[in-house]
Amino acid sequence: MNFLKEILRDNSKQQALRVAGWIGSDEDRFVELLQIFLHGDYREVQLSASSLGTYYDIHPEIVRKKIPQLVKRLNDEGTHIAVRRNILRILQCEKIPKRLHAYVLNKCFEYLQDPNETIAIRCFAMTILVNLAKVYPEIRNEVYGSIEISMKNSSAGLKARSKMVLKELEKLNQKL
Repeated sequence: MNFLKEILRDNSKQQALRVAGWIGSDEDRFVELLQIFLHGDYREVQLSASSLGTYYDIHPEIVRKKIPQLVKRLNDEGTHIAVRRNILRILQCEKIPKRLHAYVLNKCFEYLQDPNETIAIRCFAMTILVNLAKVYPEIRNEVYGSIEISMKNSSAGLKARSKMVLKELEKLNQKL
């Protein structure tokens, strides 16, 4: 299989599943996908992002090893929105290495507070912030306030996620 050609062939869930299935548990093939995601041109990165997210759903244990590289990619200017969306989708389910907490925390606050950011990215950022608030109780009030502010004049999807994570924060505060 010409890996890059296959990624560029189609931007669909079926294609992402096909690519993820071809990689299987072969870490060398996964590294090939990761290299395209990290260093490809704009279109290659965009299309590899959905394959990466789909691959994570099947083999999280392999993707988990590369979290620092994924987090570093959040800092790249001008990347396709699919990059941020798929990285944050992964991070909301993972234990983020402690050395990356401050950086991820700041990026998530930035995404959450940006009214021009997509709903999916803002929702994933909320979940990550709540997960970090479990580790750092001192940020809970700031997370709570930022989520409440983001709810104003927002979509139904963002409001629904906000209510869910605010309840989770309230439960955490009751345990203190």
